[in-house]
Amino acid sequence: MSTSSKNPVTGETQRVALSTDEEIILGLQARPAMARQFGGFDPDAGARERIDSIGKKLTSVGFARSTPYKFDFHLLADPQTVNAFALPGGQIFITRALYDQLKTEDQLAGVLAHEIGHVVERHSAEQMAKAQLTSGLTTAAVVATYDQDSGASRGAAMAALVGQLVTMKFGRADELESDEWGVRLTSKAGYDPRAMIDVMEILARAAGTNRPPEFLSTHPTSENRIARIREAIARNSPEQVSDSASW
Repeated sequence: MSTSSKNPVTGETQRVALSTDEEIILGLQARPAMARQFGGFDPDAGARERIDSIGKKLTSVGFARSTPYKFDFHLLADPQTVNAFALPGGQIFITRALYDQLKTEDQLAGVLAHEIGHVVERHSAEQMAKAQLTSGLTTAAVVATYDQDSGASRGAAMAALVGQLVTMKFGRADELESDEWGVRLTSKAGYDPRAMIDVMEILARAAGTNRPPEFLSTHPTSENRIARIREAIARNSPEQVSDSASW
């Protein structure tokens, strides 16, 4: 159900269900279904351009520049669900509800950099290998039903696999790992990594005494993440960080 593969960025040997090319195909196939789950793509051209610009800046430096993935960044119209997530292969999403909570470009960069970390760490491919999502078929065999020229799938198995991606949750260790990458990448791109602490505090306040935002529901506690982010900043010791530019 899985194979051993050396991560092209981290050098780590992982048990994964997909090759990097198959991750890209699956992410492209799942992108429309993900958008439908969250109200479609947001029509705000200015916000979309800001997200895309910051995303491109993050992926043009450091480890992100050397990955085989083709990153795309999307704003979803959902005004209620506070969330951000990444599909395998580089498709990254943020909901309107979370976007509207952010006040600076550094904060937005922190969210996007965290999701880039999930992609380069191949967390989705690892989760699929563990969960055996295709119930007897290898994930690679399902992806092989996808017609790359027409963008269509030639089997119900792909639809089922996409459905599993919609509800996939990463483990707490994965989230902390992605926070570490987020600090490293924001620093490298000239953003203030301390803004990731601001994001944790914004989300904690938004949660209040009610159910936590979806972005935090399966994550380590905000206090734990803040402590780990501070440790990561100290380890990386960025020489320069930008002023937080609000919009």
